[in-house]
Amino acid sequence: MRASEFDEVAFFKAVEGSGARGLLIGRRALVILGLPVMTADYDFWIAIEDIAVFNEAAASFDLHPTKSPDEARRSGRYALENDEHIDVLVARSVTARTGEVVEFEPLWERRQTVTIAEGVRAWVPSIDDLILTKRFALRPRDLEDIRLLEMLRSQRAE
Repeated sequence: MRASEFDEVAFFKAVEGSGARGLLIGRRALVILGLPVMTADYDFWIAIEDIAVFNEAAASFDLHPTKSPDEARRSGRYALENDEHIDVLVARSVTARTGEVVEFEPLWERRQTVTIAEGVRAWVPSIDDLILTKRFALRPRDLEDIRLLEMLRSQRAE
């Protein structure tokens, strides 16, 4: 299998240009915010009605969905894959391990825009909302990510 020629900047530009409402979550969001973590994949939470346009934007990078839009809506998630991997959450809400119900729409309304490169933007949840998304699984690395996000929030408040 030949490796794809995945271009992160071009991918974010395609997502932005598609009109899909997609929030970058997970560790890649922390990387974009300048935090010192490593990750090899991407995690997005997209509006449930934007599956087709998000997939269309990804198709030009030879990324293939693991589920049809209807299957993704039923399960609440799917992935886009080739030698890159993008986990895609499509639920209207998620119940975190802490019991908190986190809804996509309020997170989208409070999103922050991050410039990836000149003329290319990505959307990530606010720091407080990104902390909420890290409570979905509460793995040890999520706890460390929450600690880093709280430090970043504290620095920005100064």
